[in-house]
Formats: sequence, structure tokens, C-alpha cells
Amino acid sequence: MADAYIIDAARSPRGIGKAGKGALSEFHPSRLLAKVFEGIAERNDLNTADIDDVVVGCSSQVEHQGSCIGRMAALDAGWDEKASAVTLDRFCGSGITSVNLAAANVMSGMDDLCVAGGVEMMSYTATLGNRDNNRTVDGGNLHLRERHPQPHQGICADMIATLEGFSREDVDALAVESQRRAKLAIDNGHFDKSLIPITNDDGTVALDREEFPRPGTTMESLAELKTVFDQFMDLPIDNTGETFDQLVKRKYPDLKINHVHHAGNSSGVVDGAAALILSNKEYADKVGWKPRARIRAMATVGGDPTLMLNEPVPAAQKVLARAGMTTDDIDLFEVNEAFSVVAAKFIRDLELDPEKVNVNGGAMALGHPIAATGSILIGTVLDELERRDLNTGLITMCTGGGMAPAIIIERV
Repeated sequence: MADAYIIDAARSPRGIGKAGKGALSEFHPSRLLAKVFEGIAERNDLNTADIDDVVVGCSSQVEHQGSCIGRMAALDAGWDEKASAVTLDRFCGSGITSVNLAAANVMSGMDDLCVAGGVEMMSYTATLGNRDNNRTVDGGNLHLRERHPQPHQGICADMIATLEGFSREDVDALAVESQRRAKLAIDNGHFDKSLIPITNDDGTVALDREEFPRPGTTMESLAELKTVFDQFMDLPIDNTGETFDQLVKRKYPDLKINHVHHAGNSSGVVDGAAALILSNKEYADKVGWKPRARIRAMATVGGDPTLMLNEPVPAAQKVLARAGMTTDDIDLFEVNEAFSVVAAKFIRDLELDPEKVNVNGGAMALGHPIAATGSILIGTVLDELERRDLNTGLITMCTGGGMAPAIIIERV
């Protein structure tokens, strides 16, 4: 089996995901991804006629984000028509899964050169409202709902915090640390290598920095925020009239939820896009590229869809086993901060040194452009491994439906 190499990784800055307020919110979603495609192609002198496939993650594939946004973005970027594309959805895990599938194509010997990535314009999808008046990931399938009740993810986070004994202070402390680390990373240029400034079509700069962080965040300021997801409990899920509280009680009838999550310790709503170039060694040598990293192992797991957010730990364990490694062999970890408890549980259950996890902050400070985040995090780890002269990184994240993809990369 061939090795799959990461040649380069690039991304947009993350813009505030509010229509009319975020710096990227006026971009068409495929245009934003095309801007990243243009940037990564230019700086690598990419011959797009050689691309075997473009694999893109996008979670809300509706209207402007529909119609195979990966193909539309490649065409909009001016790439050769031979560069085919596919668009996939594994909820939040789409940006890791797109890289894993592109890498698998290269490793199988079927493809020599692929581009992978993801995009999510949350400022746009927020304007669509709850399609068909449905607020759950089951899409209104009542037979499925009877088998696997799946609450709102924020409620799942509070359920996990309650079941696992994490307090409001625990999750707030991690959020403050995420903001502190993100500020240090931004101030010291740790994101500069991967970041592609997004320009308007007239050449003016739309956004060239992270727009979401709140560097002045403190434990005191977070303590003033009201929890959010307790306010969801009595909301009707859809036209059935059933509430989230009733949904939770189907599986956890005696659970009294301690609601601890709020806007400050949950992932930020942002717009963003990312791309990576992957190839085999033969193609890289032919065009004179020096690979930056090799993909050591990949894995995906599924688990309890009611709690939904618990699978990063088993995903990490599975990918480590496939690589023949332990946590001691990993220099840096990234676990998406969908909600603070996800990262807190990941660190605790795997007995990790917190100084090796999300070292440049995470989604609580920087935001989480759903299907783009995984691809962004892979690039973030790669840049940081190079900056620190370290070797191995593991990236994973929870997803809707109770799943988690994972990947281990190692510098070449």
C-alpha cells in the first residue's frame, strides 16, 4: 500500500457567522472555498489537470451549499475541468473524513493526487431556519426517533457533564484557557503559515485575521453568562409537539441535568473553508514537491447517538491501535471544542498532559465552521509540529449521530 503525503494545508480566517455582521458573510459558500483553492494552488504551482479527485466536506448541503459544492468551488477557482469532485457529510467530522477518504484513495493506488477540505457558511445556513420545522438530526424520522432519541447537541453536552461529574467551573476554566492560548497563537503568528487572506473580487481584503476570539474572557465574565440549553428543554422538536425534555427522558428518565454550557464555553458560530493537497511520493517527486507529513493511520467509530458527543476517546484509541502507538507517542493532540466538556473528558479519560492538547486554543475561542473544522485542525497541528520541531499529531472530533473520525499524521 502506498503512503499518502500531505503536501500543504491552507484555510481562510474564521469570520463571525452572522449574516450582515461577519466579514465573510456576503460571500457565496462555493466562492469562499474557491478562494482557498486559488490560494493553495498558486503557492504550490498546482497543475489542476492532474488532480484525480477533490473531496470536500459540507454539512448543510442545501440551497447555496448544495449542488456538490466541492465541484462548484473547483470550477469557480478556475481549476481544470478534469478535476472531478465529490461532497460528503459526516456532520462536524466532515473535514477530517474528507482528508481520510482522499488519503485512502492515494494509499490504495487508485489516485496519485487529491485535494481534500471542507466549507461551512454558518452565517448563510442560519438564515434558512429549521427546515421543515425540525430541530433534530433525525430529519423527522419518527421510527428512528423511537429507536434512538437524539437531542440537541448542546443538551447532549450538558447530559455528559452531569453524568461524568464536570462542574460549571470545570468547563468555564477550559474555555478561559482556550481564549488565552488562542490570543498567544494569534499574537505570535502561529496561524500565519496556513492562513489565506480572503479578498473581495475587486482585490480589497475582506478578512485576513481571526474574527471571533474574545481575548478578554475571564472566569468572572463567563460566570455572568446564562446557560443556554436548559432553555431548549421545553421547545417543541417539530410538529409532533414532543419536547427535548421528553426526548431525553425516553432514554434517561431519572436524569436531572445540570446545565453548565453557554455561549462562552461552546464552539463559536463562524464561516470558514480549508483545503489540503495530498499525493503519493512518486507524484511529489515528479513535480518537485517536498511533502510536509505522512498520514500514519485513520479511523472512524460510532457510539451512543443519544449522548452523541462521546466518541473522540474511542476514536483516538482505535487510530492509535491501528498505528501501533500509544498516547505517549503523540506529541500534539487536537480535539474539537464543540463544547467544553468534550475536550475535558478527552483529556481526563486518555490521561493526557493538558499542555499537549489544543495548544493554540480551540473552537470555544476561534469558532467551529462545521464541515471545515477538521481540515483546519489538521493544518493547525502540522504547522505547530513544524514550529516546535515535533513529529506526531492526532486529530479527532465528535459529530452528530454519535460518531468520531480520527487521523494521525507524522512529519516527514
